[in-house]
Amino acid sequence: MSIKELDKEYVAATYARFPICLTAGNGSRVVDDEGKEYIDLGTGIAVNTFGYSDNAWADTVSKQLNTIQHTSNLYYSEPCARLAEQLCLRTGMKKVFFSNSGAEANECAIKAARKYGELNKGAEYTTIITLRDSFHGRTVTTLAATGQEVFHKDFLPLTSGFVHAIANDIEDVKRLASENKCCAVMFEVVQGEGGVRPLTQEFLTALESFARENNLLLIADEVQTGNGRTGQLYGYMNFGITPDIVSTAKGLGGGLPIGATMLGERVKDVLGASMHGSTFGGNPVCCAGALNILSRLTDECLEGVRQRSAYIFDQLTGAKGIKNVSGLGLMIGVECEKDATDVITACRERGVLVIKAKNKVRLLPALNIPMDDLKKSIEILKEVCAE
Repeated sequence: MSIKELDKEYVAATYARFPICLTAGNGSRVVDDEGKEYIDLGTGIAVNTFGYSDNAWADTVSKQLNTIQHTSNLYYSEPCARLAEQLCLRTGMKKVFFSNSGAEANECAIKAARKYGELNKGAEYTTIITLRDSFHGRTVTTLAATGQEVFHKDFLPLTSGFVHAIANDIEDVKRLASENKCCAVMFEVVQGEGGVRPLTQEFLTALESFARENNLLLIADEVQTGNGRTGQLYGYMNFGITPDIVSTAKGLGGGLPIGATMLGERVKDVLGASMHGSTFGGNPVCCAGALNILSRLTDECLEGVRQRSAYIFDQLTGAKGIKNVSGLGLMIGVECEKDATDVITACRERGVLVIKAKNKVRLLPALNIPMDDLKKSIEILKEVCAE
């Protein structure tokens, strides 16, 4: 049986896979099992921060694999402690809980917020306001936090305690806060699965002020927007606000599974011994890989992200067959006159891999994608949209 046949026979049918099997990659180029090469503008959905088979990252990971691959959280581990230190130093957060994914990072954020509400407002203050068109994960609780009914319908009843405000509408947030006993507001500065839609500066500034005035925690879901993706280390830094909790995953590990929940001053001590845990959270190999990624997210690297972003926006905005370009940094949504699925298929046939977000083509290239690869792939995308 071929790999595709084996997959269909034995892997749960939860993914609508593209009809290619990827076998090898280097940088922003990847090859399928028939030898065809592609320029990848998806990076495993914002995971392969510096592309495929990145040498510096692979060397670091290999060294750790040959040192100690797992310890459990009954013991101290240097990569775990060093990574927590660097995350706190670079964000101003005070403590970090490590897990394995974005959904788990958000679960921890939710638990920390509810514990804060209990300790500081009363046991009944458990509700968290999230935004419509948000996406926070696929566990039963993070599905409940997600502000899209399409993700809810198959798994009812979901965890209670979440209400969904209209994005960029501070009055709707205030209304829900007045009608519910709330402990926090949770948001993505760019709603990825919601159509790559950025929140506005006006809304985020007002949200921070309202939260401070009403003793509500601010939870920034930086699972996709974090780790350089938006042109700043974390997306909220583009807007001059300070969250109380920051969750992240995806690009932090550079290709290995890791989630991190960063806890600010107000919540740094709400979780005590045995109140939360993870068998693989803080795994030395994953943390070593993440340390390598984080160390290379320098000012120069982030400036490169912003320059590449400006190039894409300049090339696509107003181009034939393109209605709208949205997003921030190298997290970009392209609304085309054609159906997005047809555009994705045509691009793939011409050697460019792009993905989808609602009705848009979504671009998530490696942060260091060579300009030659970027120019070639964007030209192909423009040609497909214009035809």
